[in-house]
Amino acid sequence: MLTLASTALAVWLYLIFARGAFWRCSQRDDWPSPQVPARPPVAAVVPARNEADCIGRTIASLLAQDYPGPWTVILVDDDSSDGTAEIAHRGADGNERLKVVRSRGLPAGWTGKLWAIKQGIDAAAALPQPPVYVLLTDADIVHATDSVSRLVAHAERNALVLTSLMVKLHCESFAERIAIPAFVFFFQMLYPFVWVNRRQSSVAAAAGGCMLVRADILCKAGGMDAIRAALIDDCALAKVLKAHGPIWLGLTERVRSIRRYPAVSDIRRMVVRSAYAQLSYSPLVLGGTVVSMALTYLLPPLLAIFGSGIARVIAVVAWGLMFIAFQPTLRFYRLSPLWGLAMPAIALEYMIFTLDSACQYMRGRGGSWKGRLQANVSEQ
Repeated sequence: MLTLASTALAVWLYLIFARGAFWRCSQRDDWPSPQVPARPPVAAVVPARNEADCIGRTIASLLAQDYPGPWTVILVDDDSSDGTAEIAHRGADGNERLKVVRSRGLPAGWTGKLWAIKQGIDAAAALPQPPVYVLLTDADIVHATDSVSRLVAHAERNALVLTSLMVKLHCESFAERIAIPAFVFFFQMLYPFVWVNRRQSSVAAAAGGCMLVRADILCKAGGMDAIRAALIDDCALAKVLKAHGPIWLGLTERVRSIRRYPAVSDIRRMVVRSAYAQLSYSPLVLGGTVVSMALTYLLPPLLAIFGSGIARVIAVVAWGLMFIAFQPTLRFYRLSPLWGLAMPAIALEYMIFTLDSACQYMRGRGGSWKGRLQANVSEQ
């Protein structure tokens, strides 16, 4: 028991002091209100499949941008059956900045979202003023009016090929309060933002809800064809683009998701869709991940409650570090610090979801999203 407790403590000491201080949530879009040094053409590409509940507010927020340069919003209707495009048209109220593209089927070897994005980028390239930057944003994302101006200014000032914001996720229901802050915490732990933003580091990641991309660099990197089968497309794109220049990723409160997850089952579907893909569909990596999470998150409270002697003391310290590490993320989501005590139970929930993701994949139902099964589409 002493060995296990010491190992768990060593893991938390590493996470706290040697993993890019990911837990501090320090990488944010809190730079001063910028002056846009240039006004390059920008186009937003919004892939949407059955997004009637969200698309109106999303398109309205994009059309309300104060960006002073040429600005176009391209909605790609990905075979929706709920009137997504019609709702967007009504919300635009004749605004000529909105262009709607109807998706042309789904070729073999592509995920639905990436095929829709490719068509949107092609439409952007055909504009009278082709964009210097393309904003890839989801159909459930609402932007502050100065969002694009700030993104472009940051990208221009730092010569970035990719500027990405992890949007503020909806976090009001009990299920969301359990899972959403931990989701952000785990993502930062996997891809420490400080390392992502360091030019010399090989760590690359992005958050798909908001990604401003240099159009010429994207073309040079092979376009969306280079990642056409990727289920975790944002991080795949970041890896491809970082080989061509610096990227930046940070947290934001200015860009928000309005997608709701009212029940645990809704959270489960979100995680199950891509968790096993994150592990490269490897049973060996899955087993190692489960063991590592159990050692890191479950063992400290178990030994703190049921252990004895020095092992118990060490376990209490490890659990305390876990509690402390989670606090900045909880503050970001304006939740009580006491949620930190629930981290072991939350981690167990994510372990179960990850195992479920592997089971769904083995049953041929991997990557399920709005009627499509997309895991390993390159093999289909």
